[in-house]
Amino acid sequence: MSNTKTLTAFAVAGAMAAALSMTAAPNQAAAQDMEKCYGVSMKGQNDCKAGAHDCKGMSTVDYDGESFKMVAKGTCTSMQTPEGPGSMEPVKRPA
Repeated sequence: MSNTKTLTAFAVAGAMAAALSMTAAPNQAAAQDMEKCYGVSMKGQNDCKAGAHDCKGMSTVDYDGESFKMVAKGTCTSMQTPEGPGSMEPVKRPA
């Protein structure tokens, strides 16, 4: 490979690495500003594992106390639903 091609390849690789690191930083910061909130997601809109199912989008009822949704840090317990407030821990809801 000629020196020009080598330099071009390194420049492209460096630019790609810089671009990837720039997009990763805001995503990491955004994830740090979020927390799990149980009992606030609508049916099929939970973010992950709960008692009766394994993953995202699998809750079968609205406001399932064992399903969580990622919300802005500090807002969970102030969220009000017809079944009660959001919870930082799984909560049993009436059937």
